[in-house]
Amino acid sequence: MKNHHSLRLIALASLGALCAAGPALAQEQGSYLGLGIGQSSAKLNDAAMAGSVLGSGFGITALERDRRDTGYKLFGGWQFNRYLALEAGYFRLGEFSSVASTLPAGSLDTHIKMQGVNLDLVATLPITDSLSALGRIGGTYARNRADFVGSGAAAAINHEQRARGSNAKYGAGLQYAFSPSLLVRGEVERYRMNDTTGGHGNVDLVSVSLVFPLGRSSNYSAPRAAAPQPVYVAQAPAPAPVLAPAPVVMAPMVMPPAPPPVRRVSFSAESLFGFDRSTVRPEGQAALDNFSRELAGSSYQVINVEGHTDRLGSEAYNQHLSEQRAEAVKRYLVDSGKLEASKIAAVGRSESQPLTKPEDCKGSKQTAALIACLQPDRRVDIEVVGTR
Repeated sequence: MKNHHSLRLIALASLGALCAAGPALAQEQGSYLGLGIGQSSAKLNDAAMAGSVLGSGFGITALERDRRDTGYKLFGGWQFNRYLALEAGYFRLGEFSSVASTLPAGSLDTHIKMQGVNLDLVATLPITDSLSALGRIGGTYARNRADFVGSGAAAAINHEQRARGSNAKYGAGLQYAFSPSLLVRGEVERYRMNDTTGGHGNVDLVSVSLVFPLGRSSNYSAPRAAAPQPVYVAQAPAPAPVLAPAPVVMAPMVMPPAPPPVRRVSFSAESLFGFDRSTVRPEGQAALDNFSRELAGSSYQVINVEGHTDRLGSEAYNQHLSEQRAEAVKRYLVDSGKLEASKIAAVGRSESQPLTKPEDCKGSKQTAALIACLQPDRRVDIEVVGTR
């Protein structure tokens, strides 16, 4: 009898530790890879499979089953948005066995292994910034192999049967975003499988999976402002050693230089990007090209690019989107505008600096009217320090 209690404890402890951690980012559009492990439990017609091999000359007096094992899966997918993904994978559900006692006196040992590939639609429903509910439905193409070995009166039986076929699968679970590059899932899935008699059975898999979104990171360090240089004032010369007091001549005071002029330009997010996107559109490229041409021949110390969002959506999601948009504008100014990358700093301000007032745009439900009212908050501000 296999011991599965430790596997259950590990799965529960892993989910408990991760759910106690701080908030993270939900999975957005993009690809991901993952792997999972858990306990599988099969419901098969053992008597029918044994009877198909023994034939009419034998009767079955008792049947012992071991229908639990460790299963695992490897998968990859494409997340269309926060709510829907398409996922393909390989699974191996384990090995299940039974022992049939026969009349005339003998026994028949059966071992069946199950594995295959699947294609699922995965729906995600955010509960908090980090926790989401999962639901999936899809199909499998599986291969099963059953080995039959007899003893006693059935000693002449040493047989192998195989079955292949396509069936449905479905499941549900929870997903926790531990970081932008690591998600953890706990799921219960049911696989409909063919047996070696032409019938069907079910195999349930309770698993914990690690999911790795590709090309995502939350590491960002805001640029540090240069420390101001000290201004020195020349000391007055010592008085001449004469009997009569001589006038003391002071050097003229050196005034600190006037602060460099600052120019600030604001672009609405809709003029640069599609809604909820961070890729610069052709219209936005034209606006940034004009800005780059205006800076041609100018001298500047630093260009600060700030991304802003409205208050719709979670704070973590808005912070990530504002950073992506600021970085996209910086890349375009460097690649197409030929501006110096070392003098451009990009930072995301999320929803922390709105231009609208709460009494002007009321409500929290994402409607077309509210989205239009909050339009001034969705912008990218560019501040140029030291132009002339």
